[in-house]
Amino acid sequence: MSDVQAQATEALDRPLAGVRVVECVTGTMAHTARLLADLGAQVIRVEPAGGGADRCEGPMLNGESLSFAAANLGKRAVAMAVTDPGFDALLADADILIENSAPGSDAHFALDPAGRAARHAGLVVVSLSDFGQVGPWRSWRATDPVLHALSGGLSRSGLPERAPLLPPGELFLHAAATQAAVITLAAFIQRLRDGRGDHVDVSLIEAGMAALDPGFGIAGSAQSGVPLWKMSRGRFDERHRYPIIACADGHVRLCIMAPRQWRGMWEWMGRPDAFAGPEWEKLQTRFRSPDLIPAIAALLATKTRVEVEAEAAAHGVPAAALLDLDEGIANEQIVARGAFRPVAVAGTLVPMPDGALEIDGKRAAPRGGVPDLSSDPVSFNQPRGQWTPPPVADRPLAGLKVLDMGVIVVGAETGRLLADLGADVIKVENGAFPDGQRQSRDNAPVSITFAAGHRNKRGLSIDLRSDAGKTLFARLVGEADVLLSNFKPGTLDALGFSPDRLGALNPRLVSVDSSAFGATGPWSRRGGYGPLVRCSAGLSKLWVYPDDPASFSDGVTVYPDHVAARVGAAGALALLIRRMRTGAGGRASVSQMEVMMGHLAPLFAARAAGDDVTGPTRAWPWGIYPAAGDDEWVVVTARDAGEDEVVARVIGHDDPTSDRDAALSAWTRARTANEAAAQLQAAGVPAAPMLRVVELPDQPHFQALGTFRTATHPLIAQDVTVEAAPARSRLAAPAQRPAPRLGEHSAEVLADWLGMSKAEIARLAQAGTIEIAA
Repeated sequence: MSDVQAQATEALDRPLAGVRVVECVTGTMAHTARLLADLGAQVIRVEPAGGGADRCEGPMLNGESLSFAAANLGKRAVAMAVTDPGFDALLADADILIENSAPGSDAHFALDPAGRAARHAGLVVVSLSDFGQVGPWRSWRATDPVLHALSGGLSRSGLPERAPLLPPGELFLHAAATQAAVITLAAFIQRLRDGRGDHVDVSLIEAGMAALDPGFGIAGSAQSGVPLWKMSRGRFDERHRYPIIACADGHVRLCIMAPRQWRGMWEWMGRPDAFAGPEWEKLQTRFRSPDLIPAIAALLATKTRVEVEAEAAAHGVPAAALLDLDEGIANEQIVARGAFRPVAVAGTLVPMPDGALEIDGKRAAPRGGVPDLSSDPVSFNQPRGQWTPPPVADRPLAGLKVLDMGVIVVGAETGRLLADLGADVIKVENGAFPDGQRQSRDNAPVSITFAAGHRNKRGLSIDLRSDAGKTLFARLVGEADVLLSNFKPGTLDALGFSPDRLGALNPRLVSVDSSAFGATGPWSRRGGYGPLVRCSAGLSKLWVYPDDPASFSDGVTVYPDHVAARVGAAGALALLIRRMRTGAGGRASVSQMEVMMGHLAPLFAARAAGDDVTGPTRAWPWGIYPAAGDDEWVVVTARDAGEDEVVARVIGHDDPTSDRDAALSAWTRARTANEAAAQLQAAGVPAAPMLRVVELPDQPHFQALGTFRTATHPLIAQDVTVEAAPARSRLAAPAQRPAPRLGEHSAEVLADWLGMSKAEIARLAQAGTIEIAA
């Protein structure tokens, strides 16, 4: 970290300063506490003598793990047995314990999370396990591919007539870690309000399923309001949705979603008669055309990526060059924002993400480097926070007022998470510019995915282009606790609501803004969709079949929208905790590109370190194998030589000179995916059948966990399946109020928040300042 960065970081009053966390977690899920540490919590990592197993996992640089470094910057580490009296003494001085012992294991019995929660009455104990503490999969073991298979994500990844394709990296576990951080902060706020701790059971399958690509949540714009569970059982070539097209020096992606963007594309193409009709403004017309993509490809074939981006911007067409990892970390936006900083690992400086959030305009960056393992006793060496919380309530955010200006997926999810935690969330819209997610190609009055993503909110329609609307909005800001937005940076400023103005209107206001590339920097004003962010971050070039570098298959996901929303929600909760300590509000800013690149941190570091990096090597089964039936598959992930031997024993393969993968494929092909996975899991090998989204609610394990519930909406004829509580804890389950119609609650919100009379509200409606749904 440069001297300037260090000074800026230390000048920041970190939101979680004074929060004390004990961590007994290995692996990727250590990113849960890493996010808390970035936000100011003091995290003490407790490891067994000799260190945690994750110190030797993933790509290794001269004997040190790059994955471990990325997940644990800014923490302290101590070697201590959980049966040592010093461990209980440490917990007695802590606010939060995060652990991931496997249910039923010796480590779980030694740690005794439920018992620790009972003995330390004010402690929030968060148990992270692969499949939760109950249910038929309780004793199963997971890897990132296993979780992809069981969540329905794998069934949509890859091209027709080919095997499904595992996404790169560990996206599922990173998404789960962020969801777990939000749950942890919510439980801690509840503890601040009523003084009681909790034992929170977080299953990674549920956490990642909610935060990566939820089959029963809000979907991307290209879905046109149709949920994933309504999609066909088979895999289709989704590359037409966000087409990637060859150009003179590589590839570029176009995201032509809105009619105005199509009109810009048509102008750029030279106004061809073949595509001149009004029907071409519709997504489905463009998606179904066999002629459109070839015509665009001809236009771009002789242009460089830089030229395509410039011409696209001039015509209002969202576009991005496909970058590889080296180009991604060196792009001008990442460099200008200081998103990565050099960190010493095994004596070599490698780039590591410098925090996932900006707080009050400064990076919430890790303090310190990779933690050495101390054998000396440790204690919390910073004062505990002195908080003045709101009155006791049955939900963490009960009584808080939120103005939600968010749109599409990121906006919907950030506000919905706060609404589910009890806040009064007001979705602010205008009839001239409704949220595009309301629309549905199945002609429903409200799309099913909009209903899922905006439940538990109230609707206010207000004209912010008028002076009267701006004056009214300023009054609402004065009463609000939180303001959420995910506009292109500068949009709120142009309306007259800059950060300084918002702070002057309400010094206690917590604001959260999310954008594709960040609030500052040369790319800050670029239009951004998730597919473009994936290109700029280097992910799209990784999501391909190894034998076909042009088999781009990331069009099936809306990543990083859902997980970026949870980063923003974590920022909001952390700032609300700081407000209980200081009385002042603050601002959290999220760059979706930086969230994504943080999840790929070990890959960026390994590329920078070059030939000094070794592993991870996989000499044992790890991949997707055919099962009996049509397009049925089973994931098998033997993690080491011991599990490789178990696989050989289960399948009866005793010839070490023959092809183990071929023998395993023959064995799985003779069984259903469920049968093959169950036999391997019973022997201790992580394995899973590939499930479809529509199959998830009927799985006995999800029924045992209470993962889903049925909701209704007055404008939708059928019942809708949605997520239930995100974890098992003492927190009250989310309410089930239906998503609002545009302006449905305008009158009651103005009466509740501002005490306005019916006559005043009627005059505003008559003047067109507000709309009231009929």
